[in-house]
Amino acid sequence: MINWQLPDVKQILDSGSAPAVNEEFIQQRSRLIQETLASFGAPVQVVEINRGPTITQFGVEPLFVETRSGRTKVRVNKISSLVDDLALALAAPRIRIQAPVPGHSYVGIEVPNDEMTLVALRDIVESEPFQRNTHGLKFALGKDVTGHPITASLDAMPHLLIAGTTGSGKSVCVNSILSCFLLNNTPDDVRLILVDPKRVELTGYNGIPHLLAPVVVEIDRVIGALQWMTREMDKRYHMFAQVGARNITDYNARMKLQGSKRLPFLIVVIDELADLMMIAPGETEQTITRLAQLARATGIHMIIATQRPSVDVVTGLIKANFPARIAFAVASNTDSRVILDQPGAERLLGRGDMLFQAPDAPAPARLQGVFVSDHEIQNLVEFWRAQLGGASPYAAAAGPVDIPKSDIPLKQSAMFEEMAPVDSNTDPLLAEAIDLVRREGRASVSMLQRRMRIGYTRDARIVDTMEDKGIVGPPAGTTQMRKI
Repeated sequence: MINWQLPDVKQILDSGSAPAVNEEFIQQRSRLIQETLASFGAPVQVVEINRGPTITQFGVEPLFVETRSGRTKVRVNKISSLVDDLALALAAPRIRIQAPVPGHSYVGIEVPNDEMTLVALRDIVESEPFQRNTHGLKFALGKDVTGHPITASLDAMPHLLIAGTTGSGKSVCVNSILSCFLLNNTPDDVRLILVDPKRVELTGYNGIPHLLAPVVVEIDRVIGALQWMTREMDKRYHMFAQVGARNITDYNARMKLQGSKRLPFLIVVIDELADLMMIAPGETEQTITRLAQLARATGIHMIIATQRPSVDVVTGLIKANFPARIAFAVASNTDSRVILDQPGAERLLGRGDMLFQAPDAPAPARLQGVFVSDHEIQNLVEFWRAQLGGASPYAAAAGPVDIPKSDIPLKQSAMFEEMAPVDSNTDPLLAEAIDLVRREGRASVSMLQRRMRIGYTRDARIVDTMEDKGIVGPPAGTTQMRKI
């Protein structure tokens, strides 16, 4: 039994740098926004300016305009419709307008900063909101538009869906979440199953004692790993029922009183969902949905990332069971609607700029995600490997040390013609039809229609197939009867 020690944040992580603020430039942009909107007949007043790491949010309050019916206030949707005109006036690549900002009486105009400030993981981990959070599965997300640290907890979510195009910061986000778990939890508290079809993103974690099995890179073992998780979930529910516990927290409290071994939280991280949905869509969706619906009370949580948030990958069933979502920069309005149920993610800037939809929040919040370098991850992994010494990291694992291959036949969906060698012309009722005509001693289209209760077109195709195979002869005279 190893007495685990948690790592010291100061030795593992590097500190960030303070951002430089150009006050005069910001005031100049503020005046430019007011002048541009006034020239289009939508006068506003800038009432608040929030400086974030990536963007500056200008809070504008609509003013009154003179009309024939008297003084009326400028409509919010008129300000929203001028987003491209504002981008032109400010010479900004992408501008996002939040109308209105939740909890405030102004419209938020988010303008990108000239220089993006790096948000270091250590700055968030040492911040007061993170220290105040007492949950075991807490992790750092980043800083919001006002520069305040934002943290979250996986056990409150209870599952997380992450989407974004290549280079938008998705893998860095997954690494920062895993780093937070490894900084705050021993292997007795948290166990991980990492799935990495790309073979390069998560394989650096091999050898740490938190892993239940080496990082899963073979696709045919992934379904086996998910099926093992569902069996583990059912096993935990039986254990809870025996002692009368409602969830894992209640069960662990009872075990502590009895001096027995606690159950660790289990976290499944899948780095590319699209790859699984292409190989075995039915089984993947079914297993993930079952885990997402039932596994929360047993302490099993999922983090799923994909770079293709289309409806065939992030299906309605999967989306309904993942209320917490993170959207990085995506290619189109449609992709943003799939992941967040609203547009907005297509206007993000990339490199960690994200929209975080919390399960209990009415609208997604814009954040600059934390950055964790490969050097910091390597320090963390080496720290845990050193504590393990010469022991095998998977020796004490109460789980799938060698994850079995799935019993589900995996097949690539036919995206190209040469990938589908199966004869698609063979009718499933052909064998039954052959058996019927052999018993009758004769064959005709109308007879098979009556006996098998199928349509004329399908029936005629079956008879033609039997003729090609040499089972029946050509039609004889006007009766259309065929000899066997």
